[in-house]
Amino acid sequence: MIIDSNKIDTHNEILIQSHANKLVFLASEIGETENIVQKLIDFQIAIPSWALGTGGTRFGRFAGGGEPRSLEEKIEDVGLLHALNNASGAISLHIPWDIPTDYNAIKSLAAQHNLKFDAVNSNTFQDQANQEHSYKFGSLQNVNKAVRKQAVAHNIEVIQQGIALGSESLTVWLADGSSFPGQLNFRKAYQNTLESLEEIYAALPSNWKLFLEYKNAEPNFYSTTVADWGQSYSYVKKLGDKAKTLVDLGHHLPNANIEQIVSLLLMEDKLGGFHFNDSKYGDDDLTAGSLKPYQLFLIFNELVEGMDARGMNHAKDLGWMIDASHNIKDPLEDLLQSVEAIMIAYAQALLVDRKALEIAQNENDVVRAQEILQNAFRTDVRALVAEARLRSGAALNPVGLYRDLAVRNGLIAERGLKTMATGL
Repeated sequence: MIIDSNKIDTHNEILIQSHANKLVFLASEIGETENIVQKLIDFQIAIPSWALGTGGTRFGRFAGGGEPRSLEEKIEDVGLLHALNNASGAISLHIPWDIPTDYNAIKSLAAQHNLKFDAVNSNTFQDQANQEHSYKFGSLQNVNKAVRKQAVAHNIEVIQQGIALGSESLTVWLADGSSFPGQLNFRKAYQNTLESLEEIYAALPSNWKLFLEYKNAEPNFYSTTVADWGQSYSYVKKLGDKAKTLVDLGHHLPNANIEQIVSLLLMEDKLGGFHFNDSKYGDDDLTAGSLKPYQLFLIFNELVEGMDARGMNHAKDLGWMIDASHNIKDPLEDLLQSVEAIMIAYAQALLVDRKALEIAQNENDVVRAQEILQNAFRTDVRALVAEARLRSGAALNPVGLYRDLAVRNGLIAERGLKTMATGL
C-alpha cells in the first residue's frame, strides 16, 4: 500500500493555517527556529522489522489484522510510516527472522520507499529450526565451546547479510546469564563472552561498528552476562574502536539515571546508539515518551550537549532506533506516536540555553539551572516538528491522516484479517 502524495497535500492544506498560526507564536517565544527545523528534517529514526506486528507477553498474543507476512510487506509498512512523517527513513532487520531471498530485489524495494538499512541484529536467544546446539544455557558465554562457535558463526553470517544490504553495523544482544546461584562461574562466563566477541569483532569490515546492548535481567533473573552499561563498556573497551555500547531505555534497574550513563559513554566515545521505548516496571517496551517524557528530554539534553562537545553530527554519528512491543495498539500508530515523542524531546533539548546553563552550573545556582531545563521542556515544540514534516513533504498530523485514510482497513483488505507478522 502506498499513500498518494496528493492525499498528503490535501491533508496539509486543511491544517496549514492553524499550523502557521502556532508556528508564528512559537517563533515569537523562542526566536530563531530555522536551525532547529533543519536538524529535525535531518534526524531519522530506524524502525525495527519485528515491531510492525502486534507484540505479546508470555500470557498470550492478540494479533491484529493486516499484519505484514513477509519482509517485503514489512518494508512497505515502514515506507508508509516514512511517507507520513519523513522521519523513519531506515529499517533494522532481525536475523534469522527476516532473511532476504533476493538481496537486490529487497534493496530495490527499500529504495522505492526511500529507506536505508540500519543495523542488522543477530539472534542467539532462540533456538532455530535445524540448529545443532541449543542456547538454553547461553550462547557466547556457554561452557560448551561448540555452542559458542555456533553463536559466533551466526553473528558472522549476519554481518555478511548486512554487507549485502548496505548496512554498516551489527547489534548484539545476549540473553546469556543464569537463573540460580552457583549455576555459573561469573568470571569464566565473562571470559568466554569476550573471547567470542573478539572473533565476531575480527570479522567486521573496516567501516562497520559493533553495538553491544546490555540488559539487567530477563530471561535470566539471577545474573546477566552483559547486565549494565559498565559491563558493556568493559567489553567494548577491550574490543577496539569499532565497538560501542548500545542503550535500550528499558534495560535498566528502576530509577537508573540513564542521562548520566549517556553523558559518560559519550565522553568516553563508547556510545553507539539507542533503542527508544518507555516503561513503568521493567522492559515494558511501551510507546516512547508515553510515561516519562521528562526523562526522555533529559536524555536528549545530555545527548545534544555531549555530541556538540565532541563535534558530532546529531543525525549520523549515533544509531537511533525504536524497540517497542505494541500489544494492544495498532503497531503503525504506535510507531508514529513514538517517533513524534522522540522528535519533540530532541527539539526541546535543542532549545536549552547552553551558555546560561553553564553559567548557572559554574555558579552553583541550582534553581536557575533547573529553571533553564524545565523552561525548555515545557515549551510546546510540536509546531517545529510539524514544520519539519511539512517541508519534507510529509503530513502535518501523521496519526490523523493515517486514520482519515483508513490505512489499517486497507492493509486488512490486502493481507487479510487473520495475518500474523513473521518473527514474533
